[in-house]
Amino acid sequence: MTTWSLRGLPEQPRCLVMGVVNVTPDSFSDGGRWFDPAAAIRHGLDLVAEGADIVDVGGESTRPGAARVPLEEEIRRVEPVIRALVAEGVTVSVDTMRAEVAEIAVEAGAALVNDVSGGLADPEMPRVVAATGVPYVVMHWRGHSHDMDSRAVYTDVVTEVREELTKRVDAVLAEGVSEDQIILDPGLGFAKRPEHNWSLLRHLDRLAELGYPLLVGASRKRFLTRLLAAPDGTPRPFEECDAATVAVTALAAFHGAWAVRVHDVRPNADAVRVAQAWSTGGTALVHGRADAPRSRGGQ
Repeated sequence: MTTWSLRGLPEQPRCLVMGVVNVTPDSFSDGGRWFDPAAAIRHGLDLVAEGADIVDVGGESTRPGAARVPLEEEIRRVEPVIRALVAEGVTVSVDTMRAEVAEIAVEAGAALVNDVSGGLADPEMPRVVAATGVPYVVMHWRGHSHDMDSRAVYTDVVTEVREELTKRVDAVLAEGVSEDQIILDPGLGFAKRPEHNWSLLRHLDRLAELGYPLLVGASRKRFLTRLLAAPDGTPRPFEECDAATVAVTALAAFHGAWAVRVHDVRPNADAVRVAQAWSTGGTALVHGRADAPRSRGGQ
């Protein structure tokens, strides 16, 4: 497994775990639970205690059909949470499509910009990211949540996603982003039907050939709820898909993902360590190693 060295981010000989903090009332799996800033901060600290290497703070839902929130409201939601978590020593990423939010978040201490639009939603984003110098997640994206399902049309999804990601990389490089800032995300669930998601996961190696770290975000996505549907076709509830997420995490980590983005951190933190042990035959393991999940009392 490649060990990537990215400015300001943890470096481990295993897949990293990014824990999700949705400071929103309408996210698809946990909308409203962490909307209060104090609750969001506590949750972020809990995720670190459970083994999260990075905490991803977002103030705008990107679930299918979601409406955009005003700029000022997104800033109001995420800035105090980011500042508080950074003050506690947490490595924080900001999940945003807006350049102004990204700039404020980095000023508040965020070490990574996670842009699900790959710079398409806000043309100023690449220039802001280039100026900050922080790592930048470029995700495969074909449009906003309100109409992305209509864009899920592919002849060869792996080839097309790879080609479209390459174009986005070329575009952000042309705006001054450096190669060593870029992280790629295949955008599972974004303008993709279940069969598209599974094909992309099956062929992560094709995306890894582009030469950048890969972030995989399968946690509680609709394609898992449909895979685990009841006999009558009723999708399984999002929060009951965590075991399936863990399975995807172990496989993605084994096949070279740089990081996984998940809601339920502890079992996924276990899964990436299992994948590491499997890939190395246990030779890289040290009993009681420092990267094991910490208890809250040890923070």
